[in-house]
Amino acid sequence: MRGGTKTGKDRPQGLLGQLRRPPGGRDARTMLLAQFLDRSGTGVWAAGCVLYFTFVVGLEARQLGLLLGAAGIAGIAGSPLAGHLAGRFPVRRLLITTHLLRLGTLCALLVVTRYELLLAVVALTHLGDRAAKTLEMLFATRVAGERRATYQALARSSANAGYALGAGAAAIGLAVGTREAYQALILANALSFLAAAILVRRTREPLEHGRVAARTGDPADRPHAPTSPWRDRGYLRFVLLDIPMNLDDSILSVGLPLWLVTRTDAPHALVPAFLVINTVLVVALQLRVSARVGQPRQAAGAVAVYGLTLLASCVLLALSTGAGSLAASAGLLLAAVLATAAELVRSVSSWELAVSLAPERARASYLGVAGMSQSVQKSAGPLLLTGAVMPAGPAGWVVLGAAVAALSVVQRRSALRRLRATGAGTGAGAAETVKHPA
Repeated sequence: MRGGTKTGKDRPQGLLGQLRRPPGGRDARTMLLAQFLDRSGTGVWAAGCVLYFTFVVGLEARQLGLLLGAAGIAGIAGSPLAGHLAGRFPVRRLLITTHLLRLGTLCALLVVTRYELLLAVVALTHLGDRAAKTLEMLFATRVAGERRATYQALARSSANAGYALGAGAAAIGLAVGTREAYQALILANALSFLAAAILVRRTREPLEHGRVAARTGDPADRPHAPTSPWRDRGYLRFVLLDIPMNLDDSILSVGLPLWLVTRTDAPHALVPAFLVINTVLVVALQLRVSARVGQPRQAAGAVAVYGLTLLASCVLLALSTGAGSLAASAGLLLAAVLATAAELVRSVSSWELAVSLAPERARASYLGVAGMSQSVQKSAGPLLLTGAVMPAGPAGWVVLGAAVAALSVVQRRSALRRLRATGAGTGAGAAETVKHPA
């Protein structure tokens, strides 16, 4: 498909239509199903892992904190490791390996009780999680080509549906509460990785590892362009600034629930509504948002929108303190909507910029480094909120929102400057995907 022309057949209407005919064809559809099963299993385990380690294994709070901290650090290493290996081995084979790795580690949890071994098993599981996400991103970039933003929207919609399904299924095991019920949750997650590995095996590795023809003016065309992301200061600046651009995740999962129960008069029963709002809005709106943020320059402009939206969410969190139960509930629910809106914008803009700002010939290693921003945020974000923002009271939320908004402007300007310098994202320089032979 050239010149951005799309026929009605190429552009099916609605989420279900796009899932039936995703960018990348049959292989993309199979990969989306594999991701859905993967996230369904992850949702099952995520809902019960803390309770399992506490009530079944018998870990103390300090031990549990160290266990999850070690897992977070291992996850940070997963993305660049996957990117490095993807430059040398087929992505499909590596992704199957990460699924089988996690299948093994989850099965090990059924029999491992020694704390030292648990540290290693859980760290390997999280390393595999982050590596798999990076490899999925690389697969999508290579298969979907210019329509990668649409693929990303479909992947996020199916992943969120999977998380919700898994969390709902986990409620049954949690209600039973026996050791065998918790072990059933672990086994369900392990089996999801096996099913995902089988599905990935049915896909094809894109021709020449799915490389995309370089754009005119792409950094890869320049004789002195960096070939390592660790030597590319501009790209490292993008990754560094992308860390606070992921704080919506910690605000939704940690900040909102803790703020509700400790600083407001809103009913505690409102906490599950935050997850429901997030899941429904992502599934319903991610595809529409991606249609508006499908080009590199649009993605750069959307970064500033993210900052302003998150600032508004933080202001509502600050105002919820001291308000009555009804007003606090309304403010917190609206804050959840705005944080989810920021997530919708960020998920597409961050993805598009990570790909567009990377030189084509070293894209795998660059995207591996870009994946670190989410991993670092997942480790540092909750600590920032609980250790600095929330103890400062309402002012802490306002300062956080203002800081993210300011950094989003810096990120936008930096991205636009690099795009202008490389010529990426121009109409004449659009990339064309190398397709499979007929």
